[in-house]
Amino acid sequence: MKAVRFDRYGDVDVLDVVEVPDPVPGDGQVLVRVRASGINPGEASIRRGVYAERWPATFPSGQGSDLAGVVERVGPGVGNRQEGDEVIGFTDNRASHAELVVVDAANLTARPAQVPWDAAGSLFVAGATAWAAVRAVGAAEGDTVVVSGAAGGVGTIAVQLARDAGATVIGLASERHHAWLRDHGVTPLTYGDGLAERLGEACGGPPDALIDTYGAGYVDLAVDLGVAPERIDTIIDFDAAARHGTKTDGNAAGASADVLAELAALIAAGGLEIPIARTYPLAKVRDAYRELERRHTLGKIVLHP
Repeated sequence: MKAVRFDRYGDVDVLDVVEVPDPVPGDGQVLVRVRASGINPGEASIRRGVYAERWPATFPSGQGSDLAGVVERVGPGVGNRQEGDEVIGFTDNRASHAELVVVDAANLTARPAQVPWDAAGSLFVAGATAWAAVRAVGAAEGDTVVVSGAAGGVGTIAVQLARDAGATVIGLASERHHAWLRDHGVTPLTYGDGLAERLGEACGGPPDALIDTYGAGYVDLAVDLGVAPERIDTIIDFDAAARHGTKTDGNAAGASADVLAELAALIAAGGLEIPIARTYPLAKVRDAYRELERRHTLGKIVLHP
């Protein structure tokens, strides 16, 4: 099979698509033929070595967590999956950017027919992260919640989940994405100079909570505006979180098949949209990450093995 590999830390040029042996499922595992797999900023940071101390790579390294596909083979001890099942899931083994991937059966949920393959294949990392962040800040009826990076993969889901919790949501994004945010019940604001004043006007005072998906000082800004640290969650600015005692709930706090099933049901019912910025064939994985790392796309970028 073909799979993405890299054998050293570096820029996108270290990524290659190579032939490797087909994996074989063990006890409690299934083999999935991947139809779609999302890419994520965290994967780019791991590849560059940003998290070499926290989450080191073992070379040669595979890549990718998100996946959706069709069960091709069932390993021993799996009673809830069979060949031909259409599934949404994740792997913790940096392996989903490939034609085939072995997945723990416990990390899979059924793909509802109403959930497009691209949305299903890019749901886990961004969806579980957004789910966890919205709950971390306690978004509820009557709250005003600010989301930085509101047009990104996590941000587009977080604003919708916070809206559904009853909060008034303010999304920080570039102007070209403001129409999408308005269409999804979110008040858009442009980031940059004067943001504190614009937020004060939009919120009528300090916001109740902030979800930071972007970094670049938004945790500090929230604290300066008077947001309680326990109602700030960042998935990226860990130094600021340590300084101020804010939350850092992210993907690990929402990583379960039950959360995937909940989010997939929302998509199937029309209550959640996963915007797809662009798709790339697996062979163009370098181009896909070049686009992702510009940090200007609306929603998700997806690989098609």
